[in-house]
Amino acid sequence: MTEIKIPSQPRQQQQLLRPGFRTQSVHAGQQPDPLTGAVIQPIYQTSTFAQPGVETLKSGYEYSRGGNPTRTALETQLAALEHGTAAFAFASGIAAEDAVLRATLRPGDTVVAAAESYGGTHRLLTQLYARWGIHTIFVSPQHPHELEQALADPTVQLVWLESPTNPLLTVVDIAAWAERAHAHNALLVVDNTFASPALQTPLQLGADAVVHSTTKYIGGHSDVLGGAVVVADAVWEDVPLAERLEFQQFAGGAVAGPQDAFLTSRGLKTLGVRMRQHCENAGIIAEWLTSRAVIKNVFYPGLASHPSHSIARQQMSGFGGVVSFQVHGGEAAARRVAEGTET
Repeated sequence: MTEIKIPSQPRQQQQLLRPGFRTQSVHAGQQPDPLTGAVIQPIYQTSTFAQPGVETLKSGYEYSRGGNPTRTALETQLAALEHGTAAFAFASGIAAEDAVLRATLRPGDTVVAAAESYGGTHRLLTQLYARWGIHTIFVSPQHPHELEQALADPTVQLVWLESPTNPLLTVVDIAAWAERAHAHNALLVVDNTFASPALQTPLQLGADAVVHSTTKYIGGHSDVLGGAVVVADAVWEDVPLAERLEFQQFAGGAVAGPQDAFLTSRGLKTLGVRMRQHCENAGIIAEWLTSRAVIKNVFYPGLASHPSHSIARQQMSGFGGVVSFQVHGGEAAARRVAEGTET
C-alpha cells in the first residue's frame, strides 16, 4: 500500500497521513512476525513448508521457489517505494531483465532499446535473444525522432529505456517515451538502477514496468546480488503483466533466496538517507572535476552544462551519486587514471 486514504477526511488532512518515502522504506512489508513478534522480518531459510492437508497451503507458502515470506516482505517494500501494484525479486539484475523479456516477447518480435543501455542488457538482447528470433533496434536517447521511426515497425512489442544511462548519465523524458510507446501499443520498461526509487519513480511517469539491479544502490553494502521488477496495472495481451511475471518467476526459477532478500530489504531501509549523501558528494566531485585541466568532459546531470540537466531537474528529486568523465590523452591516459585510483 503506497498511501493511506480516509474518504471522510478533507483532502488536506489525507495528504498529512500519507507516509513519505523514508517511512515506507522502513515499514512497508515489515509487519512484526506473527509467531514471535520480531520487528524485523525473519530469514525463512527453508526450501519447503509443511501443509495441513492435500492442496491446502499454510499461509500461502509451499516451496520457496514459488514464494517465501522473507522474499514477500522485500517485494512488498519494493512495490510501495516504486508506487507499483506488484514486485518480483530475482537472483540478479540480469535475471530480472530476462524475466521481463521472457514474459512479454516471442520469436519474431522486436525490442526498441536506448543505445546507451547497460552493457549486460546489450549483451542479453544481441547475443542471447537474437539467437531466438528477437530483433532489437537501438535508438539514441537524445534524438526522439529515432524512437518514432523505430516504432513504425509493426513487430515492436517493447521499448527498453535506462535513465540515467550508464555511463554517460543521459536523463531521458520518461513520460514522453511512455506516450510514444503506448501510441504504438508497445510496453515501456525502464531500468531505474542509477536513480533508485529515492530519486525517480518511472511508473508514475507512465512506464509499465521498472527493473533494478538491487545489487547497486538498493542493497547498498556490496554484500548481496539481486534484481527486481516492479509493475503497475498494465495488461499485456489480455493478461495482467503482474500475472505473467509471477508465472515467469516461478517457472524460470531465478528467484532471490531468503538471505539475499533479507540483506536487500535491510539496504532499502537506509536508501533515502544514503542517496541524499550520494547526491551531495557527487555534486561536489563533479564541480571539482570541471576545474581540472586534465579533464576533457564531465558527465553529471547536476551540472548546468550537462545536456540532460533540464529534464533531470523536472523528473528527478536528486541527480544521483554517479559521475563519469573523459580525460585528455585518449585511452592510455584513461587507463592510467583508472589504475591509479583506490577504493
